[in-house]
Amino acid sequence: MINSHIVLLGYMGCGKTTISSKLETILNLPSIDLDQFIENELKMSISQIFNTKGQIEYRKIENRFLKILLNKKTKSIISLGGGTPCYHNNMDFILECSKNVFFIKTSAEVLSFRLFKEKSKRPIIKSISSISELKDFISKHLFERMIFYSQAHHIIDDNDKGADSVCKKIVSKLIL
Repeated sequence: MINSHIVLLGYMGCGKTTISSKLETILNLPSIDLDQFIENELKMSISQIFNTKGQIEYRKIENRFLKILLNKKTKSIISLGGGTPCYHNNMDFILECSKNVFFIKTSAEVLSFRLFKEKSKRPIIKSISSISELKDFISKHLFERMIFYSQAHHIIDDNDKGADSVCKKIVSKLIL
């Protein structure tokens, strides 16, 4: 029996949502994607929120909904947005609420190839015009965010090993 939420964090495109869905089946726990939760609650896409309210306001909204999810009594698998741990007191709160925080570590090279195909859906990278430029952008972001990501209880190295492999590693490290 899992006695704390399982929290997945990492850069966008690392597979948090896919891994969360697979873990839902394996562990028979509900899976919640924070971005999808926000979109459902506000009836707006993340892109629309960014465009109409701006990033600063979005981060306040994100903080509010993160706290709602982590305070729920029913344990679940929560996949975060890539920037979620890096704003407000989010990472401290995440670590306070869960003993099962996993950083899905993926290289900038792998991420740039994955994300370039879907950049139109990602507000912060949609204007980037080449894979090389995207890799530079991601590398800079990863460097800035690593101080937060590396606080996770477990670091799972992905680099295109696949969601099933990542799920097996997570399940083997769960603290019940």
